[in-house]
Amino acid sequence: MSLAVRFSEYGATDVLRVVDVPPPTAGPGQVRLAVRAAGVNPIDWKILHGHMSQVMPLDLPGGLGSDVAGVVDQVGEGVTAFSVGDEVLGASVTPSYAQSALADPAALVAKPASVPWEVAGTLAGPGITAWEVLGKLKVAKGETLLVHAAAGGVGTFAVQLAVDRGVRVIGTAGEGNHEQLRSLGVEPVTYGKGLAERVRAISPQGVDAVLDASGRGEIPDSIELAGGPARVLSLVAFDAAGSGIQIHMSEPGAVGPQALGDILALIEAGRLRVPIQRTYPLGEVAAALEVSESGHLGGKLVLLPA
Repeated sequence: MSLAVRFSEYGATDVLRVVDVPPPTAGPGQVRLAVRAAGVNPIDWKILHGHMSQVMPLDLPGGLGSDVAGVVDQVGEGVTAFSVGDEVLGASVTPSYAQSALADPAALVAKPASVPWEVAGTLAGPGITAWEVLGKLKVAKGETLLVHAAAGGVGTFAVQLAVDRGVRVIGTAGEGNHEQLRSLGVEPVTYGKGLAERVRAISPQGVDAVLDASGRGEIPDSIELAGGPARVLSLVAFDAAGSGIQIHMSEPGAVGPQALGDILALIEAGRLRVPIQRTYPLGEVAAALEVSESGHLGGKLVLLPA
């Protein structure tokens, strides 16, 4: 048997249970992982609360999590990319808040020995998203990018990827995260009323592009600062689609391994850091999700199921 987080109805964290279940069996074209780390992301508590039930309906009882790092312990028919014993990271097809999960080898990459498990388990969702949206915004060396929620999950990756490409990055965050952003090469500004004026104080000409990972109503200011909506992209402001901005819906597909490869290369070279705020055993999943939902994090939250 294998431990897994399950819930039979949408609700608060008190509906979660850690239960013994039979480990899944790798089917054709799949591998099974002994999960070593699973990243905690905002979408997980949104799914739990039922906020995503219209677009991502679950057949309850269900589980949570897709970011994963682990050791291949079973290989399905036709799989040649990985073997039993390989250490990998990426996205799972069954919930990763568990000791055992299935994955498509095409959504995995080898885990470098130098990358800790807790870091490896956080990379797929926010890392691939950040990599994708920078491509959509076509940010180039010498340009100025404004990132809302720059210290958040996607923001932390986006700002570092952009800085590494020679982009000037201005990031909005609470004052408690300003020093961390400076350490990443970002010029921090406080979010909230008067944001546009604070950005113009350090960038009078405005900005070339905007990534909104916040959803706190910054879209009008973002359009003004970018000189129009064409190069403003939001991950969360779906109600602003009519303004002409880009709305990103993540569909990693074939770009996942390429994005993860780029990110891992930067981590190994010491040019990208993934701050970890805290790790939790599987039995403390409720606490991890409650901290995630509280916001204003200084790093990633990670479950360590083993």
